[in-house]
Amino acid sequence: MIAGDAFDPDHGHGRPLEGIRVLALEQMQSLPYATQLLARLGADVVKIEHPERGDLGRGAQPAIADPYGRPVGATFLRNNLSKRSVAVDLKHPEGAALVRRLAPRFDVVAENFKPGTVERFGLGWDDLVAVHPRLVWLSISGFGNLEPSPYAHWPAFAPVAEAMAGLYAINRGPDEPVKVSPVGALGDTGTALFAVIGVLAALRQRDATGRPQRVDVAMFDAMVAFADIVPNYWSLGKDPRTPTLIINHGFALRRGEIVIQVGREHQFARLAEAVGHPEWVDDERFATRQGWLEHLEVIRAGVRDWAGDRTPVAAADALAAAGIAAAPVFEAEDLVHDDHVAAHEMLVGIPRPDGAEQPVLTPGNPVKIADLAEDHPSRPPWLGEHTEDVLSAELGLDPDEIADLAARGVIGREP
Repeated sequence: MIAGDAFDPDHGHGRPLEGIRVLALEQMQSLPYATQLLARLGADVVKIEHPERGDLGRGAQPAIADPYGRPVGATFLRNNLSKRSVAVDLKHPEGAALVRRLAPRFDVVAENFKPGTVERFGLGWDDLVAVHPRLVWLSISGFGNLEPSPYAHWPAFAPVAEAMAGLYAINRGPDEPVKVSPVGALGDTGTALFAVIGVLAALRQRDATGRPQRVDVAMFDAMVAFADIVPNYWSLGKDPRTPTLIINHGFALRRGEIVIQVGREHQFARLAEAVGHPEWVDDERFATRQGWLEHLEVIRAGVRDWAGDRTPVAAADALAAAGIAAAPVFEAEDLVHDDHVAAHEMLVGIPRPDGAEQPVLTPGNPVKIADLAEDHPSRPPWLGEHTEDVLSAELGLDPDEIADLAARGVIGREP
């Protein structure tokens, strides 16, 4: 699925959030990923960026160049499909005033600045609800705004929330150094999912009551929810650092790797039969789940011999036929060329303006709704690409007013 070259105002036609408008004061990934999900479900998302540097995600590496030679980083490319970019200096009083004027024309205003920042701009909850009594406000931060936190003043990126929630303590050996960001920016993308749920619930509540709604999501809180087994196991007397007594491990084959999960005795019997070692069922070494782990290398050797020259996909397929949960360990190229990924349209190709043949790949939309066609998102916007269109259409500014604001650095627009 290839992203379009320009914003298509009708691309959300017939989608569930068509007619919902989102004004996003956002940076990096946690909120941009959330608003991108809303856009892919049909919402009209207008992104406010600094006129010179834009969203900080534009400065990430690796990067491509936009048509004007400006860098567009990977973080930005992954999180800003189907949005429009309006470049406004929020620190400039006239810039903040423009955003206050825009806010009542949108259902949702969302921000993920450090706590207290938008209030200094005159763009906080109290400021905007005064001019927009049906506002749905979304705020994402490291440690929240509605309840006190001793960490409220800390800067927070994904690994901060992940580390504090205990995610780095799961199945970690006593002398094993911490591995930061083992699954990418889960602290951002995971938080975004809760933010989207909050916005959808708040929109329904606003429509039911007519009252403004304030949604506040802390990254730390979201990761505590994701790391549910850490406090749960602790409360049951188990150290989450120690492996659970199940086979939940990687298995090296001659041609790659697979993972296998076996957690019950009948599943172990299936595995033993499937790999040609039915005698394991009556072997004293494997009489307990603890024994499975103590003699895991014996099982690994048996699986490797059984697999022979099978590919990881073929080995996992054979185990699945026997009722055993297994999967190939994909490298990036395996994922990119996988049949399931292609059939589910789970990779979007963003054409490169520098003429490179390989498009930039970013994940597709995992939310499938049966009676709706797959969405075809527009590419991420160039910095300030839609400033003039939005300020003209929404606020009635004429070309001379826009040119004056641009000359004084209040706004930025496409070169």
